[in-house]
Amino acid sequence: MASALHVVLDISRLLSSAWRGYPSGIDRVEFAYARHWRQAGEESCCFVAQTPWGGFALIPRPIALAMLDALAGSLAEGLANGPAHRRARRLAVGLYARLASGVGRAELIDRIRQRPGSIFLLVSHKSLEQAGPIQALREAGARFVPLVHDLIPITHPEYNRPRQTEAHYRRMLVTGGMADAVIVNSAATGAAVTHHLMERGLAPPRITVAPLGFDLPPPETIPPPVQRETPYFVVLGTLEPRKNHHMLLTLWRDLWETLGPGAPRLVIMGRRGWDNEPVFRMLDRCGGFGGLVEERGQVSDGEVASVLSGARALLFPSFAEGYGIPLVEALTLGVPAICSDIPALVEVGAGVPEYHHPLDGAAWRRAILAYSTDGSPARAAQLARLGGLAPARLDQPFRSHRRPAEPHGGRTGRGTPCHTRLAGPDPTRVAGCAPPTGHAMSPGMMITTDAGQLSLRWQIKPR
Repeated sequence: MASALHVVLDISRLLSSAWRGYPSGIDRVEFAYARHWRQAGEESCCFVAQTPWGGFALIPRPIALAMLDALAGSLAEGLANGPAHRRARRLAVGLYARLASGVGRAELIDRIRQRPGSIFLLVSHKSLEQAGPIQALREAGARFVPLVHDLIPITHPEYNRPRQTEAHYRRMLVTGGMADAVIVNSAATGAAVTHHLMERGLAPPRITVAPLGFDLPPPETIPPPVQRETPYFVVLGTLEPRKNHHMLLTLWRDLWETLGPGAPRLVIMGRRGWDNEPVFRMLDRCGGFGGLVEERGQVSDGEVASVLSGARALLFPSFAEGYGIPLVEALTLGVPAICSDIPALVEVGAGVPEYHHPLDGAAWRRAILAYSTDGSPARAAQLARLGGLAPARLDQPFRSHRRPAEPHGGRTGRGTPCHTRLAGPDPTRVAGCAPPTGHAMSPGMMITTDAGQLSLRWQIKPR
């Protein structure tokens, strides 16, 4: 007989996002999960956050829901310091004071003990390296399920600060040693997790692929598209080295010098990141290459949708990605994409985009000039592929084929890694909750708990 589902959802990263300004991609993932599980009711889900002293504490449901409402308002506003964001910051101040006092820690442990089969769901990388606090919840009886977004700090340490790489190694040790199951956003991330753990002699937990979806912003938040006489392209995301803006700016310098004002435009949307001074100097000192390059900075979801909708294509030349939400945004809007031929983007693109090596500047130049012309055969061919892309191919159900996780005390010999294949949902094993809908990304979760076992099944809601 199935026990009642009870999810303990960590929202520590959402609290910290009230200080950072406009939310990052991982913030949005955590928000989408929180938005779904708030609808499950108090008996089925509770919200927790890590205290300044390391342990997790229960957040009173009214406070957690007020915080989620304020963050939802901040997303709708699209302002880093708008009224809803300021309200979220005020709520965060009070909540951090409560967490610092230690209130809620004992209550959380009691709640887990009273609900056998509780699932501690950690969907951001924040706190994942904290073995002690996670172990305390496991000892109380919770099963631990983290979501791993990528292994970029380990596989590409040159794009991260050393302390982030060190922290990610610890996160993977915790994942390999404590997780009852692992959620990943792509098969590429799942393969990276499996390879990393096996290299270190750790038996990978069961891994389930749960691709991220995308919801268009509310129509009232999308400005009318500006009619431009000159074709333009969009690059979307934080300006950091792995996003490869330097290649694009070098390419646009060449277009400026060879084609002059008749060259296509480049619109850059996203906040400035770290360790990217050559790109920042090019943007600050080169006068936009004769006005061909426009840096918009951090903009609202509505503005992104408006500008991206009129582009000849999204440009996505990254060196490394765990998933690639900008690609999903473009395809959802019906906009072609020219992408790096890295595994995650090939997987997410489902055969629609045009792919090139991120260092093959000549190929990128040819593709950009081809897509900028009216009646471009290459662009028309991609639009035809895009037109035949059913929503189910963007949000295709995935299923992980592993035996159920062992109960605590019997987790040895969890089996060798297996391939995750596309499959429809199995109604004999699916129970629990309907797929959720979140702002900007929508994971679909169905979880079955049986005595001493945990079975995960993920279904991504078609758009």
